[in-house]
Amino acid sequence: MRSRFILFALFYLSYTFGFTQVPKPLPPGEILLNLKRLNVLGSAMYIAAHPDDENTVMLAWLAKERLVRTGYLSLTRGDGGQNLIGAEQSELMGLIRTYELLAARSIDGPEQYFTRANDFGFSKNTEETLEVWGKDAVLADIVWRIRNFCPDVLICRFPPDSRAGHGNHSASAALAEEAFHLAGDASKFPEQLKYVKPWQPKRIVWNTFAFGVNPAQRPAEGSWISVEIGGYNPLLATSYSELAAESRSQHKSQGFGVPRTRGVKIEYLVHKAGEKATKDVFDGVETSWSRIKGGTAVQAVINKAIEQFRPDQPAASIPLLVQAYRLVDKLDDAYWKEQKKKELSQLLVACAGLWYESNPSEYAVAGGEPVQLTTTFIKRSEAPVTLQSIRWTSFNKDTTLNVSIPNNELQRLIFQTTIPQDQTITQPYWLMQPKMGKGMYRVDDQALNGLPEKPSDFQALFSVTIGGLPLTLTTPVRYKYTDAVRGELYRPFEVRPSVTATPAEKVLVFADGQPKTYTVMLKASQAGASGNVSLELPAGWKSEPARIPFQFTSKFQEQTVSFQLIPPAQASEASVQVKVQTANQTSNRGLYEIGYEHIPALTVFPVAESKLVRLEIKNKAKLIGYIPGAGDEIPAALRQMGCTVVNLGEKELTGSLAAYDAIVVGVRAYNVNDRMSYYQPLLMDYVKNGGTMVVQYQVNSGIQPLSKGMGPYPFHLSRDRVTVEEAPMRFLKPEHPILNTPNKITNQDFNGWIQERGLYFSDEWDPQYQTIFSSNDPNEKPLDGGMLATAYGKGWYVFTGYAFFRQLPAGVPGAYRLFANLISLGK
Repeated sequence: MRSRFILFALFYLSYTFGFTQVPKPLPPGEILLNLKRLNVLGSAMYIAAHPDDENTVMLAWLAKERLVRTGYLSLTRGDGGQNLIGAEQSELMGLIRTYELLAARSIDGPEQYFTRANDFGFSKNTEETLEVWGKDAVLADIVWRIRNFCPDVLICRFPPDSRAGHGNHSASAALAEEAFHLAGDASKFPEQLKYVKPWQPKRIVWNTFAFGVNPAQRPAEGSWISVEIGGYNPLLATSYSELAAESRSQHKSQGFGVPRTRGVKIEYLVHKAGEKATKDVFDGVETSWSRIKGGTAVQAVINKAIEQFRPDQPAASIPLLVQAYRLVDKLDDAYWKEQKKKELSQLLVACAGLWYESNPSEYAVAGGEPVQLTTTFIKRSEAPVTLQSIRWTSFNKDTTLNVSIPNNELQRLIFQTTIPQDQTITQPYWLMQPKMGKGMYRVDDQALNGLPEKPSDFQALFSVTIGGLPLTLTTPVRYKYTDAVRGELYRPFEVRPSVTATPAEKVLVFADGQPKTYTVMLKASQAGASGNVSLELPAGWKSEPARIPFQFTSKFQEQTVSFQLIPPAQASEASVQVKVQTANQTSNRGLYEIGYEHIPALTVFPVAESKLVRLEIKNKAKLIGYIPGAGDEIPAALRQMGCTVVNLGEKELTGSLAAYDAIVVGVRAYNVNDRMSYYQPLLMDYVKNGGTMVVQYQVNSGIQPLSKGMGPYPFHLSRDRVTVEEAPMRFLKPEHPILNTPNKITNQDFNGWIQERGLYFSDEWDPQYQTIFSSNDPNEKPLDGGMLATAYGKGWYVFTGYAFFRQLPAGVPGAYRLFANLISLGK
């Protein structure tokens, strides 16, 4: 048991998260801060539900002031959040937010972890959340991370009840409290004990929002301590609140950029379980080297290194760091031995001024392809460093050097190698397999479970001696290039399918039973790839032709192929999957690339499939003007209904709008487009003169100033929502055109909705508006403000909080039929 624990801990403490971290030398102030960290043997884990839930000031204070090992466990990757910077939703949204969290942690200092739980959207209580997630699975993941990380203190962002304001939030706290009691019990989740030992934290507390000013806001728990976390760190030349603002502003997809604040910041830690703290969150926790046998000798050496540290000559600290490393290596405590060896190794690299990397000639390759690697190593100090050998994982390549490295002379090694033919594609590990239902990702490899990303399959291992101490320095193989504007950049090194097949449409709607063209973009990852592409169709569907051959001459060449899909006569929902056959590979993967400047370039290879929907639908609106909001895919859905869609910008909105059968306003357009207040009178004139305007959901805060509101008559947005997508729908105006023309809407049209019924409903409205539907979550009051409609002048105005932006891209038939009625009003 002991040896297995040591090996597992060593794995977690030694590998590099390669995709996000660019080599970053430590300035002298940070070297000295990390020297001081060597003398701290304490740890804390912060727990919440989503990316952006974390208190970044508290995290920065723990990591940079208290100098304890700090981790943030976000139970989800934020898959259900809205996207303010693009059209990505669901799993792709979670991928973006994962790397936003890693960008944040690279600033404020803690480590980042997750569970397998999927963010399925807003939830009103813990019970609903756990029903979707599956309590035991998420609880096991939290216990797993506690046993790996061994935190002395657990800190929750939320209370385990309705005060949390979100079912995911309260569930994160309720599960954390239960995991606190279970992690130290060997009889709970015993399968984990093949890798880790039970671990019991000292206490668990709730990091509350400020309540010190108003006694009425004080929590019922009755026991808490206050902490001042806004201090200034002269070694970093910043305060923790300033550092936290930079960190939190990495959550760009959520629009969470915040200003830097300065000065005293008091927060409160409410006792939840374990031993109560009376003065300090680490009361009763020994955080010095006295914690472990033999540690005082190590502390004496580190104290000396701190006292003698020279900012102008960090290499002078190397002999003492080597001495400390050798002492630590003799300790019995496996956990702290490996943690402190890791910290000492990083300091030795920093003090010696080492830089090392290995860069491929291309950023993407296919299995069996040749690739050139350029590997460089340099030492910028007088420290004695010998480069003994370099080994590359997955390339089956190593070289013996045994050279003493001179000061500031770049060592370069270039060689050709070949990617193994059967090399696994570079795909986020939690997206490799279908989810286990709506609430959980499937991860079969226990070693990966909860990590932010999979360690790179391609790593360069430099065997060196620094001051006579042998070390192995590991770095992922990364592609490096120069952008004419942004300068030197890095991106992950990818292994791709030899040919990817990406459908042009994720959903194909057959409204009249006629064949449709199904277009697929083929892209070669290697020169000379050839083969054929075909469709795997369910019974009743046909394609012409059955298969299409392709031949590529150059790498990254693209080719569009088209099939005619013939639907069955009756209504049907099905999936079509694209299969690519080459001489060496059969693949069903598409290609999706994510590119934002604040995170690394990301490539995902989703299953190449589309949803096919054969339905009876009529639509009278043919030319649609669309005002983009915060990123949604409604225009593509409108085209599926046979509409021509024109994105409306300044030029179009200030010209004549009479030609448009309807104008649709994208989600959050009134929140993100500061010109909406100027366009509003023009849009109201369009409606008055006979146009139809459909406004999708908007957030009730941050709406651009409007003198008369978003509609022709006043209405007020609330935070009311219906989160249960199966919630019954009641028709308040059965004879209204929205329910009858040109499609007869029935309750069956609300089957198969995903994630939620709707959000940010109206709670007050002018009597000129008609309410169409009423719905509510279980045991809650009816909400009638999900859709408001009114005739205005010669035209129609509709506001809808119902989540069409989720339903239409998912191919929900009834949502298509209802939306067709909205845009067909008055026609």
